[in-house]
Amino acid sequence: MSGLEAIALGLIQGLSEFLPVSSSGHLVMLQALLGLSLPGVAVEVTLHVATLASVLVVYRRRVTGLVTGALCGRGDALRYGMKLGLATLPAVLAVLVAGDFLEAQFEAPGVAGVGLLVTGAMLWTTRGTVGRARAEEPSWSAALLIGCAQAFAILPGISRSGATVATALALGVAPAAAAEFSFLMSVIAIAGAAARELPAIAASGAGSALGPLCVGAVVALVSGVAAIWLFVRLLRRQIFHAFAYYTWAAGAIFLLWLALRGG
Repeated sequence: MSGLEAIALGLIQGLSEFLPVSSSGHLVMLQALLGLSLPGVAVEVTLHVATLASVLVVYRRRVTGLVTGALCGRGDALRYGMKLGLATLPAVLAVLVAGDFLEAQFEAPGVAGVGLLVTGAMLWTTRGTVGRARAEEPSWSAALLIGCAQAFAILPGISRSGATVATALALGVAPAAAAEFSFLMSVIAIAGAAARELPAIAASGAGSALGPLCVGAVVALVSGVAAIWLFVRLLRRQIFHAFAYYTWAAGAIFLLWLALRGG
């Protein structure tokens, strides 16, 4: 992997991981359109960990407060942390029960196109919910349902951030609080996925690509921070639904291309 490729991959990962456009969907489309192959597991995990760091940078005060509060036995911190844990369970169960099925969907490009159309529909619903959402923290039931949205977003084309925030808004969680809960959920999800791939990284011997990996990680970190900032800003301005135009267009054009190619 060259330095230029590392920069491109880092930029794509940082932006698409947090903006509601589905990083997995774009990866599937790029593979189908350009014949690109997936990056090695070391590259994939490194870039994901870099985007995890983006969340920790943006929400460093909140994370520090939750950790210190939990260690001190503060009730609000323990409650919020337990809600994050509850919200993570549906995705864990989905992988354990239907992992093979979910992986198979990445081999069917049409699923990504349909997923982008569904993502657009979910984003469009925020036009009517963002102005009414007031709660500063999800309830226990809301946390579980937001977690179900995250599990659904394992499918290619379904945006994790879009699905979880749209669900949170529909359940009455205020925009900034919905974004915070969604992104803090991603820390657990990304960390878990990275830990699962550690044996594969050790076996791959990726040390020779350390330089490009570091470049890609820095780009992913910086672009991830920028994407989170833009995400929250658009959410607060109640124009978050505008991303639906892009996902609808991308999904429809990709499905049309698949249909013409098949014909």
